[in-house]
Amino acid sequence: MIIKSELDKFKESFSKCMIGKRVRLTSNGGRKRLIVYEGIVEGCYPNVFSVRYTRGSAKDDVVSYSYIDVLTGKVRIYTLQEENKSEAAS
Repeated sequence: MIIKSELDKFKESFSKCMIGKRVRLTSNGGRKRLIVYEGIVEGCYPNVFSVRYTRGSAKDDVVSYSYIDVLTGKVRIYTLQEENKSEAAS
C-alpha cells in the first residue's frame, strides 16, 4: 500500500526534476502488448503528469499518467540523454 506522504514526496520531486526532460514511458497495453512513448514531460498536476510526444510525421499528442501508476510499476519512466548535449561535449 502506498502512503500519502510517500506519494506527496514523489510528486514534489518529480515536478522539480522532470519538467522539460526527455523521457521514455512504457506501460502494459494488455494481451502481451507493450506501449512505448518517447517525449518531453510537459506538466505536473495534482494527480497526473503529461508527456508531449510526436506521432507519425509532425503531429504532437499528449499522454497523461497518474503518479500512482509510476509508484506501483504499471508505468515505467526512463530519462533519455539529450543528443545535443552529447554533441556539444565532443
